[in-house]
Order: sequence, then structure tokens, then C-alpha cells
Amino acid sequence: MKKLFVVGIGPGDAKNMTAACRDAIGQSDVIVGYSKYVELVAPLCHTKRTLDTPMTHETERCRTALRLAAQGETVAVVCSGDAGVYGMAGLIYELSEQFPPLDIEIVPGVTAALAGAAVLGAPLTHDFAVISLSDLLTPWELIEKRLACAAAADFCIALYNPASKKRSGHLSRACAILLRHKPPETVCGLVRNIGREGQHAEVMPLKQLREAPADMFTTVFVGNAQTKNLNGKMVTPRGYKLD
Repeated sequence: MKKLFVVGIGPGDAKNMTAACRDAIGQSDVIVGYSKYVELVAPLCHTKRTLDTPMTHETERCRTALRLAAQGETVAVVCSGDAGVYGMAGLIYELSEQFPPLDIEIVPGVTAALAGAAVLGAPLTHDFAVISLSDLLTPWELIEKRLACAAAADFCIALYNPASKKRSGHLSRACAILLRHKPPETVCGLVRNIGREGQHAEVMPLKQLREAPADMFTTVFVGNAQTKNLNGKMVTPRGYKLD
């Protein structure tokens, strides 16, 4: 059967790409993805055809991949992080109903919550929630509700897409909601350009996070009531006894 891979490439550096990711790209005739992600896997694609599209052209991108696979090409759709966490896996399955049967394989990758947590220390050792602050596809009212519920339940929270040129105030608005349920001294952190050139990490209290600069390449971490700053590392205890 004709083959389509949906591949999570991790944060983007070669060290964090899984062997399965490399194998899928190696098997593929065509690599399809957002321009930046195709650029990140370029060293693996010397003899391969690549097709890239700008941000917000996701449906067009996935239809192109499905069409090429239906024509007999082995295709890899590359996604940053994990293919199923804010990636193209779901959209590929939704659109696949418009095409002949294909062998679709999802190849998982290291998502930003995990890669960023490793940079900061161990902020996600206990229960946590992942929430995107992008309101391009989700109404802001629903994002607010999810933030409030996660904060009230004292989850650690990883925030994706905290800000962009058009959404410069979203992180501050999110922090205002979190502060209704969490103390201002709650330990938080952020990591920009995880695993890429220019990586930058900071640990800070929630009250300071409100004014922290962030962009689409930043992942933000909000601790729970037990999260600590241990020598500059963000650590959430699991609850083990320390004898």
C-alpha cells in the first residue's frame, strides 16, 4: 500500500531526532512541511524532493502530501516536536478520507514540553497540562477557561505559542488568569529556541513571568504549589520520601 509518514522531528537539532524519524525520512521520496521545519531536516534530504509552505497553509500542505502519496510517492510530512501534539497527524487523518486508502504511519518526536522541561530541570515530574495560547484555531474564551481550570486544579502547566507579533499580550493575559488561582511567587520558567542555536532559559516567579519577553519559539512552564527553584533549576517534587 502507498505510504505516508507524519514525522515528529523533535526540537530541530539532530541530537533530538529519533532513529525512527531519521529512518522515515530516509525511506521517503518527498519531504513536505512548513518552511522552517524542512530547513531543519535539510541535512537528511540531499537527494530528496522537498516541498514547503508558509505558516497557516497547513491544509494545503497536508493535501499536497496525501495527493503525492496517492500517486505512488513515499512521503514524509515533517512536524516540529511531536507529530500529534499540535502537529499534522490529526489533519492528515481527517483529510485522508478524501483520498484512496493509504498506509499512514505516525512517527512520534520529542515535544517542546519535554525538551524544554529537560533544559529547565524537572518541572513536569508530577501531573501537568499542556495549553496553547494561540487563538487562531481556538477561541480565546475557551483558552481562558482551560487556563483557569488547570490553575485551580494546581496542575503544572506548559504553555505553547505564548506570543507572536499579532498576539503580543497573550502571555500577560494568561498570567493574570493564573494569578487568580496561584500565588505570585509560583516558580515558573521559559525556554526559547529549545535545542537550537540561541537557546535561552530562565526561571522566575509568576509575577515576573507576566512581563517576560516571549515569541512563537518560546515554551513557558508554570509550576504547581510544590514546585521549587533549586540552584536555578525548576523542580516539581513527585512526593518521594527523602530519608
